Amino acid sequence: MEKNIIAQRIRAFRKLKGFTQNELADQLDVSIAILGAIERGTRKPDQKIIRKISEVLGIEPEELLPVAK
Repeated sequence: MEKNIIAQRIRAFRKLKGFTQNELADQLDVSIAILGAIERGTRKPDQKIIRKISEVLGIEPEELLPVAK
């Protein structure tokens, strides 16, 4: 379940910041297939890619992680 929450948050922040998948993938230096898999939740992002995504989107990495209950 955690993977899907991260995927949803990455997609939501990407759209909020006005990036297409192509634009974000280019900024991250990954293929659109990898970014698409991360956003679908079929590929779990590692800490390095989470940091890169947060830097490009101008947010804190913690904003992409599920909120602890």
